[in-house]
Amino acid sequence: MTRARENAPYLAMAMEVQPELTALLADENLEAAMDFTAQAGARAENVRQKLRLEKRALALTLAIGDLAGQLTLTDVITKLSDFADRTLDEALADIYADRYPDATPAQGFAVIGLGKHGSRELNYSSDIDPIFIYDPETIPTRGKEEPSDAARRIGQGLVDALNTRDANGYVFRVDMRLRPSPEVSPIALPVEAAISYYESSALAWEQAAFIRSRVAAGDTKLGEYFLETINPFIWRRSLDYGAIKNIGDVSVQIRDHYAAGQKFGPGYDLKRGRGGIREAEFYAQMHQLIFGGREPELRVAATRDALDALVEAGRIDGAKARTLSAAYEQYRIIEHRLQMINDQQTHSLPDDDAGMDRVARLHGMKSGKELLALLEPKVEAVGSIYDELIDDEDNAALPKDSQKLEQAIADMGVDDPEFFATKINRWRSGKITALRSTAAIESFEAVLPELIESLASSPNPQQAITRLDSLIERLPTAINFFRMLEARPGLRDMLGRILSHAPVLADALARRTEFFEGLIDTTALDLPPDIVTLAEEFSQAEPGDDYQMLLDRVRARVGEKRFALGTQLIEGRHDALAIAEGYARVAEAAIQVLTAATITEFEAVHGTVADSELLILALGRLGGEALTHASDLDLIFLFTGDHSAESDGSRPLGGTQYFNRLATRIVTALSVPTAAGPLYEVDTRLRPSGAQGPMAVSMESFRKYQQESAWTWEHMALTRARPVYGSAAARQLLQHDIYAVLQKDREPEKLRKEVRKMRLDIVAHKPPKGPLDTKLMEGGLIDWEFIIHFLQLKTGEALHPQLDKAALALANAGHLDGQMVQAHELMTRLLVALRLMSPDCDYPPETSRELIAHAAGQANWDALLAEYDAARQCVIEEWNRHLRPDPDEILGDII
Repeated sequence: MTRARENAPYLAMAMEVQPELTALLADENLEAAMDFTAQAGARAENVRQKLRLEKRALALTLAIGDLAGQLTLTDVITKLSDFADRTLDEALADIYADRYPDATPAQGFAVIGLGKHGSRELNYSSDIDPIFIYDPETIPTRGKEEPSDAARRIGQGLVDALNTRDANGYVFRVDMRLRPSPEVSPIALPVEAAISYYESSALAWEQAAFIRSRVAAGDTKLGEYFLETINPFIWRRSLDYGAIKNIGDVSVQIRDHYAAGQKFGPGYDLKRGRGGIREAEFYAQMHQLIFGGREPELRVAATRDALDALVEAGRIDGAKARTLSAAYEQYRIIEHRLQMINDQQTHSLPDDDAGMDRVARLHGMKSGKELLALLEPKVEAVGSIYDELIDDEDNAALPKDSQKLEQAIADMGVDDPEFFATKINRWRSGKITALRSTAAIESFEAVLPELIESLASSPNPQQAITRLDSLIERLPTAINFFRMLEARPGLRDMLGRILSHAPVLADALARRTEFFEGLIDTTALDLPPDIVTLAEEFSQAEPGDDYQMLLDRVRARVGEKRFALGTQLIEGRHDALAIAEGYARVAEAAIQVLTAATITEFEAVHGTVADSELLILALGRLGGEALTHASDLDLIFLFTGDHSAESDGSRPLGGTQYFNRLATRIVTALSVPTAAGPLYEVDTRLRPSGAQGPMAVSMESFRKYQQESAWTWEHMALTRARPVYGSAAARQLLQHDIYAVLQKDREPEKLRKEVRKMRLDIVAHKPPKGPLDTKLMEGGLIDWEFIIHFLQLKTGEALHPQLDKAALALANAGHLDGQMVQAHELMTRLLVALRLMSPDCDYPPETSRELIAHAAGQANWDALLAEYDAARQCVIEEWNRHLRPDPDEILGDII
């Protein structure tokens, strides 16, 4: 105790304010001291004060027990780690008792311990590095509080409960920077979003970080579900040399960054310096990453235990492991001495003689020189061992010999290694344009093992590698593409899923590999922003751009957004309904930007028509703001003003001719393929008089046609009409005209017969493509939509272009079975998923069924089929209730 009092101001203070505990320690009664520590907060006024009093008592007891030789390093770090777990649980329970007294403590909220907390190796004065996750379905809320808000408040309260310093000190400093994208992400992550991130986008260092992960506090079942689900991300079956290289690069960067602490001597950084703590840890972690995917016994969190396990498995040299383990233990003991002095999270030796001497005396030595002499051979030995690991890093290339190549592929778990080997040998043959330069071959070979491993672990490896073969065949150059995959392991796995599950995206990727490059930015997997923001992004031009260049830039940017939305669905990042809305926002922004650019180009030659403007009316899925990846754009072009007026340009045109030519140019801008690829199919057949009528009509003509000449099916289409281009005043006038048409009085029986006839005409001319044709099957979305449109026209109510809003309003008004709302949501989610993953509407491969089920919001494929059948039955019953002509005829009799 004398050494502590004389050389550690923090310990001296702790003894002064805890005289009863100090007396117990002076008597070397460690057991009584530990009992005192456990009761140190018994008289506290609240949980926060209790935890701080207990931490202060524990800090003194562990320090004196350590310095006296009564506690081992393992004793100290284990007791600190266990105390951290308990404080987290008690602080959480206190927060729940205050905010959600009726909830089970910590329900729906889990704390994942990482780093030394995760491995139960906490420093004497350590930060803890948790990740907070929550389940939106089970986390308690109060009032109108959203689950995300509840999780944020719980997380912030927990950090504050431990981190805030008051008169009694603090409990633990809390460092939240190990969570994904800490600068932008919320303090607590929804569990499924977190899983999706770690399965698709996480970096190599994050994989290494999760070697030392465990559920530290909170909802244990939730935490265990999270860790079990991302287990394949942590422990991959292949030799992940890409991850090793990245970790090695981090180590080199650390050496460079902390150059001042690398030279051994005063000021040396025990943690980050060459031959220090981190290199001993990395040595174990690298070998765990290499072999742990296939050997579960190597999945050990604590560093010394990991080294022992690697030796026992024959994966590392026993003498080297013993050197590393002994050095690591000595470093940690001295690290604790450094932290005991002023309760600081420091790892560096003092840079002056006086400071060195004080640390040495605290440790029981005479001088700083003696302490340096103790550490120096260990530092040199660890540094040399780690240098060898970096220098001897194995070549990641797959074997060139065909027999060895097949064996290597078989070792990855591929069922048909010969098929894979044939593709790889073709890529190496020199016949592929993208793989002829030395740089391209090097970048390709560097990433090939990890890429093949990703494909091998995908649900449909043969299909995936076949699509990859097609992609490589079309690449003009492979250098950037494969370098990107080398740098981002998460992207490699994502590519495997796209190639396995989404033929539509795979084909798009083969045409435009830059779509995939856009996914490097993690915000690409966020839903698109609002239309104004999107339009600003799409319209950004480079100096000197002409009209055609601008069109190409817009097409490329829109293509990237659409590809990213498809990827979000495959990755399970967002609800399919939200993705459908995202597709619609992208399309509407594209219409606005391309229309504005085309008008500017057109006016340069033909001028303007006075007191006139163009309007674009969207119908169908675009009007309803719920597109799929494959949706056409149903558009009607209108114009205001005098149709007989003439434009004022150098090549004047009459009003009708002017706007018809302009509309044709806009359709071309939206639909004709260019160097940037195709954009949208545009369908203008819903315009007055259909394909026989002019491309653009005046507002007056449109109004008259709809009031006097339009068919019922045209009015049904009008229920989803929504202006997407034009001035606010013109849009409002057009919307008013549409509502006037839709609210006309109609004879219900006549309307019923006309709607039935239209549906039967579709049945006769456009049968379902397959058993999962969600639109055309009996009881599918077409039937559902016809029911909604029939009720809208019959009642003049619920005239929302968005079908979900219309259905909800009709249900609330008593016109519609409320289950129709859920039926629409299910079938729309399924439609959005199938357009990407099974565009032929047949049953998808077994390997893709679970993914489609999850995209449709169902637990598994069987549950999806059951809910799909139930949804169709609900639609059929509603159809028979509203649209059958007599009690004996049902839709199924005819379809």
